[in-house]
Amino acid sequence: MVNIERSTIEFLKDLSLNNDRLWFDGNRSRYAKARSNYEAFVQAVLDEIVTFDPIYKGLEAKSCIFRINRDTRFSHDKSVYKTNFGAFMVRGGKKNGDKYPGYYLHIEPGSSFVAGGAYIPPSPWLKAIREEISESGEKLTAIINSREYRKYFSGLEGEKLKVPPRGFLKDDPHIELIKMKSFLAEKSFSDKEVLAADFFDTVTNAFRAMKPLNDFLIVQNN
Repeated sequence: MVNIERSTIEFLKDLSLNNDRLWFDGNRSRYAKARSNYEAFVQAVLDEIVTFDPIYKGLEAKSCIFRINRDTRFSHDKSVYKTNFGAFMVRGGKKNGDKYPGYYLHIEPGSSFVAGGAYIPPSPWLKAIREEISESGEKLTAIINSREYRKYFSGLEGEKLKVPPRGFLKDDPHIELIKMKSFLAEKSFSDKEVLAADFFDTVTNAFRAMKPLNDFLIVQNN
């Protein structure tokens, strides 16, 4: 079984303290090792996801992992590199994150987490989700209140409108869910948990518990 190695966490810690090209160039071998470890972990996670979500068969980790270089063109933060490894496992790879729900794995010293669902879906998809909630919100409520889901997640995360969106009644029994702009399941982990021998099982079991949420959110393709 593949584990996240301590050297991967240590590299990211050091990068956060030395976020410049000169240091990075001098530590490319450490980066390559850390990246390789993370990629192997993501691929192992993908291979397990296929056992309960077959649509992911054939998807490769390299299609899901984000570049470590930051785009600083429109940011006040001019740090050259991200201080995390992130991968969005979604059908077709990370480029399809605005089309489908998926599974996200974020490794960052002191701030690691898994997440999934739909993050700020585009207007047509968002409208379809809201309509689905209005018509059968009890299904979504049952999903996020299920024992398996609650074992890992406390509900749904995401920004919410202050008033009902246009076209939806304020007395809709599911209006608080309809007002959401993202529909996310999230669980954070300490470095100790990330480095534990059972972290792979924890991640894949959390994603397994998340699958019914992702299934509910694939309404734009119905």
